[in-house]
Amino acid sequence: EALDSLLSQTLSDFEVIAVDDGSTDRSYEILRTYAAKDPRIKPYYKPHTGVVETAQYALSLSHGRYLARMDADDIAMSSRLEKQVALLANNPSLSVASCLIKLFPEDEIQLGFQIYADWLNSVVTPMQIRRDFFIELPVPNPTTMVYREELLGLGGIQEHGWPEDYELWLRYNHAGKQMQKVPEVLHHWRDAPTRLTRSDNRYSIENFMRARIHYLCQGPLAGVEPVIVWGAGQMGKRISKYLLRAGCQIAAFVDVDAQKIGKTLRGIPIEDHQNIVKIWEAYGRPIILSAVSSYGARKEIRAFLDSKGFEEMTHYWCVA
Repeated sequence: EALDSLLSQTLSDFEVIAVDDGSTDRSYEILRTYAAKDPRIKPYYKPHTGVVETAQYALSLSHGRYLARMDADDIAMSSRLEKQVALLANNPSLSVASCLIKLFPEDEIQLGFQIYADWLNSVVTPMQIRRDFFIELPVPNPTTMVYREELLGLGGIQEHGWPEDYELWLRYNHAGKQMQKVPEVLHHWRDAPTRLTRSDNRYSIENFMRARIHYLCQGPLAGVEPVIVWGAGQMGKRISKYLLRAGCQIAAFVDVDAQKIGKTLRGIPIEDHQNIVKIWEAYGRPIILSAVSSYGARKEIRAFLDSKGFEEMTHYWCVA
């Protein structure tokens, strides 16, 4: 299905670098059959080494100006490559083109993944993507198109024990590279139980958090001490743990739960969110990190902080 969708593209000038990472099914046989019919399909087989080394190997074999990522079990809409090339070619400030997605098969989609997909499709412009980078990965890896030479210049795909896709795009974001989506569904993303995000520890919540906090501290929080964390619940606990491990000081937590206010978390006071301006002034106007993941909370926190005169990406960042 993936190969058929690529061979049906309206843009015809491309090569498919298809690397079989030591599979034990008929994948390589299928690749060779397709390659015999269409020279644009270029199959490679190697012993199993994992997703990072395989992606780097594929990158070393590629030749095009543009490099598009495609997972072996997904389906690209026929105009995906054409429209993403056009987006990059017509917007010289962009480094990454993505698109909207649709999950399939419908009877296997898990609720959490559908919520993530809905959020992904709401984050489209360069500003929205930059604003939301520390919440989750706003550009799905299998939908991306980049400049090959720029990817090589940024170090390619790297292994850090974190999700390699989130780390790569965090690295792009840290380098100031702009990303945008074609505002159309151009990619069908398969929600399979065998996805690496469900089976590989690299994609655990904790490892996502490690990558997020690393680049948060290297970027918006660099040289900034201390911070205020909005949220003393489970997400606030997790984020504060990695902030403290990274050497970032936390001046205070704020929360809406009256049962938590007046207590401490990790020896740090939990204050009433209604006093956020006073607290912010008292601690030297630190950056506020919104770390509440419950449904709808981010929208409410943004509205509250905006009403108090705080500016997102200047005075506060959403990180959950």
